[in-house]
Amino acid sequence: VQPLVESGGGLVQAGGSLRLSCAASRHTFDNYAMGWWRQAPGKEREFVAWITLISTTAYAEAVKGRFTISRDKTNNTVYLQMNSLKPEDTAKYYCARHYQSDAYSLSSYDSWGQGTQVTVSS
Repeated sequence: VQPLVESGGGLVQAGGSLRLSCAASRHTFDNYAMGWWRQAPGKEREFVAWITLISTTAYAEAVKGRFTISRDKTNNTVYLQMNSLKPEDTAKYYCARHYQSDAYSLSSYDSWGQGTQVTVSS
């Protein structure tokens, strides 16, 4: 499985915006739904957003209305646009390939990127 490669993280003030990118192989992009997850220090990895092949989306309650997941077939990339960022959004963000059943379950994802750090200062 070719790796997923995230980018776009950084340090931003509360209220600011960032856009994360996840570059995938053509095979992955054309055949799988994709998700974004995040993990803060000392906490479990948690679901953030999910997008299907036909761009149906789902979001965690904590980010609904602030984050937008999208996919671009011209460059096999999945994006996570994050607006109105809060200090509690600080975490390492991971892109993952969804291969079975429940999109909200960690075990439904079989390939993960290395993660990109997002830090929101108050």
